[in-house]
Amino acid sequence: MDTQTIEYPAKILGALKKDPDEFEKEARLLLALKYYENGKLSTGLAAQLAGVPRTTFMLLLGQYGLSPFGETADELEADLANAKKASHRQ
Repeated sequence: MDTQTIEYPAKILGALKKDPDEFEKEARLLLALKYYENGKLSTGLAAQLAGVPRTTFMLLLGQYGLSPFGETADELEADLANAKKASHRQ
């Protein structure tokens, strides 16, 4: 696997009270979550970026208030309400 390095000031680790491995793992996850949230990466690619299996990434989405379906809970509820309305018209 081809890897890249992101440089950051050592002060960041002190401010966050994290060791380099812990910081890098968390940074990869947060970056993957943001790219997924913005629609830039699929769950599979975001999981690869985060360094976790896809199923684990999908579970993590809920912990960070994101939907594995790419929609918010409100959007899913609105879709369901629209589907119910449409089925009653037929």
